[in-house]
Amino acid sequence: MYTAKDTLRLAKRYNNTKRPYLFVNPLQAKHIPVSPTESLNMMNALGKKLSEKYPKTKLIIGFAETATAIGAAVAECFSLNCVYVHTTRESVPRVIEWIRSAEEHSHATEQKLIGDYLGGWISATDSVIFVDDEITTGKTLINLIGQLRAKYPQLNKKQVVVASLLNRVSAVDEQRLADANIACEWLVKVPEDDYSVAVQKIPIHAAATVEPVALDMAYQALFCENFHDPRTGTYIGKYKHSCEEVAETFLVQFAYKIERGASILVLGTEECMYPALKVGEVLERMGQNYQVRCHATTRSPIGISDKSGYPIPSGYKIKSFYEDGRETYIYNLTKYDVVIVVTDTALSGFDALENLAGAFCNDKPPQLFYIRNGKNVWYTRDR
Repeated sequence: MYTAKDTLRLAKRYNNTKRPYLFVNPLQAKHIPVSPTESLNMMNALGKKLSEKYPKTKLIIGFAETATAIGAAVAECFSLNCVYVHTTRESVPRVIEWIRSAEEHSHATEQKLIGDYLGGWISATDSVIFVDDEITTGKTLINLIGQLRAKYPQLNKKQVVVASLLNRVSAVDEQRLADANIACEWLVKVPEDDYSVAVQKIPIHAAATVEPVALDMAYQALFCENFHDPRTGTYIGKYKHSCEEVAETFLVQFAYKIERGASILVLGTEECMYPALKVGEVLERMGQNYQVRCHATTRSPIGISDKSGYPIPSGYKIKSFYEDGRETYIYNLTKYDVVIVVTDTALSGFDALENLAGAFCNDKPPQLFYIRNGKNVWYTRDR
């Protein structure tokens, strides 16, 4: 049984006038490093609840970027041929049609959902479950679902569910969802406090910038062809298996180079969170006494503060792995023996990796491994 004490910390957004606060879930593997097994257990708890109540569901839709792993972990709890797809803000080649929507309080407002196969997926399921990390009013979801119902009339005959780890939907907004024939499910109900007032007096500053570090033969890279892309939709059985294959391939190539008992960070990049969690989970189960933690880079600018109990005491501004010129962030770094970066970027350069490496500069830089979508497997020699 999860509670708000387990899953809710309150942070202050940096320079966001739409909504000044941010819910930070310490078990979500986004902003705060956490055991991958603990993180996946929490996400699966929501999935098991949903699979018991809506067992014939064959379409799960997650939301980028924070809920991409949650949606996948929820879909795991259904049949292997359940389709998992998530919204994206990235450029994706060969997509003919996008369904676009906007988030009212987000720093990066536009999301898009692939429309190429959506009609068929909707027709093939008894219910459609939309998965997010937290739901506050449900307005964004009501707008998107209304848009989808207009475009795909068959959705009007399906059970529509919105589900989240955290829910602070008021009774009025919950009734609005019910009036729109949308069921609302959650793992944890959050108190209806005034969180804007709660963060008002917290002193914050911006994330620090870092200098890139030249990586000349200072890292080892693994390029894997078996990355499935949930932005265009995939069967969850295939997606899970492909992530486990990536993990197993990494172990075959590199595990012997990692000392027993090492502290390991497996870092996802923006929307690519689930593959990093699966790599971390496999490492955690190896029986080598590894101290494994997972989290991910993010587009979200969050205020840094040393106030006691504040969840984001440190952070860095770094280059995106997905787009030149885009600023992203990484929070709550500490020292590790090993850092494994897992990304599905299509960019061929290493600028973002070099920039990220600058955040780990200390007396003894960690072993650095880079797992990326690609057509071959290769690595540099050790330092």
